[in-house]
Amino acid sequence: MKLARSFAAMLLGLTMLLATAALARDDGRYANSPLKPWFESLRSEYGQCCSDADGYVVADVDWESEQGHYRVHLDEEWVVVPDGAVINEPNKIGRTMVWKHYIDGHPRVRCFMPGSMT
Repeated sequence: MKLARSFAAMLLGLTMLLATAALARDDGRYANSPLKPWFESLRSEYGQCCSDADGYVVADVDWESEQGHYRVHLDEEWVVVPDGAVINEPNKIGRTMVWKHYIDGHPRVRCFMPGSMT
């Protein structure tokens, strides 16, 4: 019983630490942005994209489209954007953005919102 309580306390502490780390990136810079609710509503087949603070603007030279499929240059790697990660609704900021995560140390795309190439 004592061991179970100790394990439960450790698990609770770890959960709180991870939750705090996940929230640490949202530092309030965009709290008053009129686009904040729109960013928070963005979703792909892989889930919520998060917010503007979590996305990265991608320069035109760091993404490309060929026959309706995208690739993006992230962390020195060209990464194929899964079709399910593409945000198809109108881009209200006009800039290309990507929301990434990592698998085995390599970047992967959770959400990708193409902008207009200039």
